[in-house]
Amino acid sequence: MHPSERIERSEPEVRTPPAAPTVVHRRPVPATARPYPPSALEPGLTRLVGRAIADFDLIAAGDRILVALSGGKDSYALLLLLEAMRRRAPVEFDLVAVHLDQAQPGHDPSPLSAWLSARGFEHRIVRENTYAIVKDTIVDGQTPCSMCARLRRAILYRLADELGCTKIALGHHRDDALETLLLNLFFAGKLAAMPARLHSDDGAHVVIRPLIYCAEDDLGEFARHHKVPVLPCHLCSSQPNAQRQQMKHLLRQLEVQHPDLRQSMLAALGNVQVSHLLVK
Repeated sequence: MHPSERIERSEPEVRTPPAAPTVVHRRPVPATARPYPPSALEPGLTRLVGRAIADFDLIAAGDRILVALSGGKDSYALLLLLEAMRRRAPVEFDLVAVHLDQAQPGHDPSPLSAWLSARGFEHRIVRENTYAIVKDTIVDGQTPCSMCARLRRAILYRLADELGCTKIALGHHRDDALETLLLNLFFAGKLAAMPARLHSDDGAHVVIRPLIYCAEDDLGEFARHHKVPVLPCHLCSSQPNAQRQQMKHLLRQLEVQHPDLRQSMLAALGNVQVSHLLVK
């Protein structure tokens, strides 16, 4: 099965948020328990995750992986699939789910925390008022996504150190990578997407994307099967005309006439002919 099969403008300076009190929850049930029903999509998705892990050396024996849990469907799917892999993997590794409460008005992480506790996941809820920083810094006409991402990443790096984690797993999938490719091509003047494995600039942290071969629609259906309590992001939902949404719409339009479009684009990301580009 092919791994992709379905189943700049300058920015203002960002202030680093100070550390805030956190809530830590330990795994209350045995690791051998399986507190959720199986999904018909799970075998195919775990195959794609396993292939990504093998292709890009994402997980090694003894890893303790911080799973960034935003409260969206993709991050829930990431946690469930990594847990399924952990139970059957030939090497031992641990997972700790981390949810960042960004102090958005009306945000309530309690359904997420209850879901994690009921399923025995070790997890940590961290409150950092990045919402205020974004609102104070972003000017009219700018989208907050880039600044939000950089603030979150800095906090995740700090928490990975505090928790003794060797890697940070993010829930970006195939379609995120393709949309990023188009965004960079159309608006940033560069050819770049999302790597499956990324080292931080200082080399101190490793970010992995185990869902890089997985289709967004499959992950959404998988998450709905498990009845995950999705937490909305009011900053993201307030940007209906953002460039990423335009790229998503463009891909859907093109896919009507070219059903294999996404598979071909994903294959292209691993088949780069530098000699045929204008690289000086």
